[in-house]
Amino acid sequence: MTKKDILRDSKFSEVAEVRADSKRRIALGKSVTVKAAFYKVYQNSMGQIILDPQVTIPAHEAWLFQNQEAASMVNEGLKQAKQGKIVKAREDYSKFVDESD
Repeated sequence: MTKKDILRDSKFSEVAEVRADSKRRIALGKSVTVKAAFYKVYQNSMGQIILDPQVTIPAHEAWLFQNQEAASMVNEGLKQAKQGKIVKAREDYSKFVDESD
């Protein structure tokens, strides 16, 4: 993985000064505003650490992120919908909706 892949923004600001506990753990505290449950941890030869917030997706949806063509088509559709470029469906699909859900 390249530096460009990891660093989305190179402007860092100090948010806290923390001390590792006896087990070398660091508590980030309330100063960190990202609400991520998982992080990828990167460390350079100087010991500097970058935490990259991650999200998880259901396994049955992972195929979309692995298929560039399908992902591109979905993104194009979302872009068109945002621009109001929509077409009314030929069939009424409301008959397939289960109202008990």
